[in-house]
Amino acid sequence: MLDFLFGRNSSKDEAKRRLTLVLAYERKGLPPNFIERLKDDLVYVFSKYSQFDVNRIEVDIKKEREGFEELWISIPFKQ
Repeated sequence: MLDFLFGRNSSKDEAKRRLTLVLAYERKGLPPNFIERLKDDLVYVFSKYSQFDVNRIEVDIKKEREGFEELWISIPFKQ
């Protein structure tokens, strides 16, 4: 309810998330711009299909459990 005052993610939380991504890249041997390149490729491929909202594609590496990172991709359908 008070998200507009305090924000959902503080800059500390965002910095922690980004550092976690950088560490995940290094552990997996991925280049630093891996997520951006992958997202660009997904936008290119899915833009051929009008059912998908390519402006809302999300790509991330998430740590769901201790010691396990997962590649997370969300490609929403258009409303």
